[in-house]
Amino acid sequence: MNKKTFRDLTIVFKGAGDLGSGVALRLFRAGFRRILMLEIAAPLAIRRFVAFSEALHDDTMTVEGIEAVRVCGKNEILEAWRSGKIAVRVDPKWESIREFKPDVVVDAILAKRNLGTNIWEAPLVVGLGPGFTAGMDCHVVVETNRGHNLGRLIYRGRAEANTGIPGNVGGYTRERIVRSPSDGLFIAEKKIGDPVRKGEVIGRVGGKEVVAAIDGVLRGLIRHNFPVTSGLKIGDIDPRGDGDYCYTVSDKARALGGSVLEAILSHYDLCDDLDGRKCAPC
Repeated sequence: MNKKTFRDLTIVFKGAGDLGSGVALRLFRAGFRRILMLEIAAPLAIRRFVAFSEALHDDTMTVEGIEAVRVCGKNEILEAWRSGKIAVRVDPKWESIREFKPDVVVDAILAKRNLGTNIWEAPLVVGLGPGFTAGMDCHVVVETNRGHNLGRLIYRGRAEANTGIPGNVGGYTRERIVRSPSDGLFIAEKKIGDPVRKGEVIGRVGGKEVVAAIDGVLRGLIRHNFPVTSGLKIGDIDPRGDGDYCYTVSDKARALGGSVLEAILSHYDLCDDLDGRKCAPC
């Protein structure tokens, strides 16, 4: 029986935000080269400097040296793969799954509920976080809640329920999240990587000030002039104060990437052909 190689496997992601991008980055570095990420037309990314979804706004996005490009049709996707790049496509209805019949589907939308993923979409379907039941609508669920079980693979049952409380970073949870005070367009007065002080104005929405609740560094911020609704998360302040963290994927994303890699390697008998040679069984 012929084995599949790392380069043969087609992996489709639903969602190309910062966590999904961290997973895709780790898979790419492990040797997978046929990665396609599907998004809505105007994705709302907070940690924009580490989200491949930004390629849909700027045509290309590089995270930690790995480049993703905006693609349209099948030929552009294949060209991106031949060029050693991750492909990002506007496809809110996930029609690419029927077109490419991937070996792996990863739902990385992190919507806290299942938006339509089912176990028949690929031989291996992985759901990140709550909203999925392993064995029913996907093959495996990855625990995304920070703590002892972060990254655990669940083959029967569900991930921990959404607590509604952001993960603890530097001793802060809710305080580090920046939310819109009203409906309207977000007008930025700061940018990602800027240091901020408690009470400092970050931007405005509908004439209302968006104010920092703690000291730190703006690790994430939505795009300037982007339409928002009241209460929407629009920024993330890192109280640790290290600006370098803005440009690298988080510890959580790396953990989830390792978990998805484990799920793939547990499911498929893969042959490493990265040096251009076939292993003996192939």
